[in-house]
Amino acid sequence: MVSDDFVKQVSGYGLATAQIFYHLPDHPSFIQTFVWQNYDLFPKFPELTKFLEFWRRELDGKLHSVTVAHQQLIKPAELRTVNGAFFLH
Repeated sequence: MVSDDFVKQVSGYGLATAQIFYHLPDHPSFIQTFVWQNYDLFPKFPELTKFLEFWRRELDGKLHSVTVAHQQLIKPAELRTVNGAFFLH
């Protein structure tokens, strides 16, 4: 069975890392950081967008800023079929 993560990578998803800065609910003058990482599609980032919508709707810490890094782990030129296998005794 193939993992869901591998299927996403072959479908064009890459590893997205977001550093989220937010204000502490009890002390709004302090800023805290949270790191989020998941497979996502560049450049629209639908998974990150869903997470940030959840954050705004459900959590008390007001967002300050978000920095995103993205790397496509499997690129089309790197995926090739195997024509044969060789066994050495």
